[in-house]
Amino acid sequence: MFPTPIERRSRAVQVGYQALVPFALIVWLLPLLAVALFSVRPGSDFAQGNYWGVPSSFEFFANYGRVFFDSDMPRYLLNSVFITVPTVIGAVALSCMTGFALGIYRFRGNLLIFFMFIAGNFVPFQILMVPVRDLTIDLNLYDTKLGLILFHVAFQTGFCTLFMRNFIRALPYELIEAARVEGVAEWRIFWFIVLPLMKPAIAALSVLVFTFIWNDYFWAIVLTQGPDSQPVTAGITSFNSQFVAQYHLMSAGSIVAALPPVAMFFAMQRHFIAGLTLGAVK
Repeated sequence: MFPTPIERRSRAVQVGYQALVPFALIVWLLPLLAVALFSVRPGSDFAQGNYWGVPSSFEFFANYGRVFFDSDMPRYLLNSVFITVPTVIGAVALSCMTGFALGIYRFRGNLLIFFMFIAGNFVPFQILMVPVRDLTIDLNLYDTKLGLILFHVAFQTGFCTLFMRNFIRALPYELIEAARVEGVAEWRIFWFIVLPLMKPAIAALSVLVFTFIWNDYFWAIVLTQGPDSQPVTAGITSFNSQFVAQYHLMSAGSIVAALPPVAMFFAMQRHFIAGLTLGAVK
């Protein structure tokens, strides 16, 4: 039913596996390495067709200096922070409460409500583009950071509820029963007993949602326009003009935009792994 661990396979399979892993890693990293190389090239290299050769000159400080000081990139980065952080807080906070209610209480319609939460994850988000845009226009939330935050919170709560509900159901139910026998109020059970046990799951979910929202491009261009509200993923395209695409600056902006999620993962790595693996073994 489960694949045989590589340690139990034949020596030939192990050697083939060890030889293919570095190759797969290089293939996976190749686009990132290409973007990093493009980010230090001068713009003239692209006009001359020098895409993969040695750069005619290394323009690291010039390119990244233009990204930070001669463009709206700092504003786009700040917009991403103002959009991503409230979204993570809102989605995780709501999912903690809904996960507690659906995971602890037994009532008629529990599964139906749970399925309604996760059903939205199976809907192709492209078909929601027009109605969501029209809704934000009707509510005067189009091209605002608040409109993008509210949409992301609503859209991410389903996945977060699935994650939290399953995590809470794996917690020892005897702790909650013992607290009820002692007369502890339900909100105190959630706040002082369940929530501290959910810290690894909250850390793991926060990293996932932060990465999802920070890297979102589709809804950023559907619901916002201009430097006042667009996040960095959409703002990178501002380096393109009608007739010229400044690929070296777009590449430098892409590297800058990719750093916060990477830093977030390494900062929360221990909690992230603990949250994903807690309950995996007994």
